[in-house]
Amino acid sequence: MISFFKKKKTNYPDFWVHYVEQFQKGLPSELNEVRFVVLDTETTGFDYDNDRILSIGALSLQNGTIEVKQSFEVFLYQHFYHAKNVEIHGILKDERQERITELEALMLFLEFISNSVLVAHHAAFDVKMINEALKRHGMPGLKNKTLDTSVLYKKTLIKSPLLIPQEQYTLDHLAEKFDISTRDRHTALGDAYITAIAFLKIIQKLKSQKNFSAKRFLK
Repeated sequence: MISFFKKKKTNYPDFWVHYVEQFQKGLPSELNEVRFVVLDTETTGFDYDNDRILSIGALSLQNGTIEVKQSFEVFLYQHFYHAKNVEIHGILKDERQERITELEALMLFLEFISNSVLVAHHAAFDVKMINEALKRHGMPGLKNKTLDTSVLYKKTLIKSPLLIPQEQYTLDHLAEKFDISTRDRHTALGDAYITAIAFLKIIQKLKSQKNFSAKRFLK
């Protein structure tokens, strides 16, 4: 039976089309050539449907080096705040950071990350919050390969019946383990920096393992 109904083509904005085009290049085969973008979001809470992103911070990392000059940080306009969370993230409604709309933040973020491999601590949360924001503006979710430092850290632990691994490891745990300063903890860019340092330490440990390969690491 011939169907006369054609699937409607979605006309996405130019910035999304440009973002998608970057994935035609593919990732380099050598790990030191891969560009990683380490990111963190600060949000009004943990409800994907009702909470919103307050800020996004990100750092570019390549060949074992954090490219400090390629940092990214945006603050978004907000209409509501949860008082219990203000004490944690420290982003108050009347602070003087320049703020932009959610759509503007997404446009800038996609331009910054391009087709890089994304890295975050408990990455599923950050990616989901960003994907929900994209969805509100009629776009699909992020296309980038994503790595979670919490998951990667577990792979560095020595297997022993005397050591029972935790289900999850906090960013504070990694900071303490790798002796990373937490002076800027609970700011998006500050947490991204802590995560980036931890990520570099984790890669060093994983590389020392016999079965390590860049292909398997990025699978």
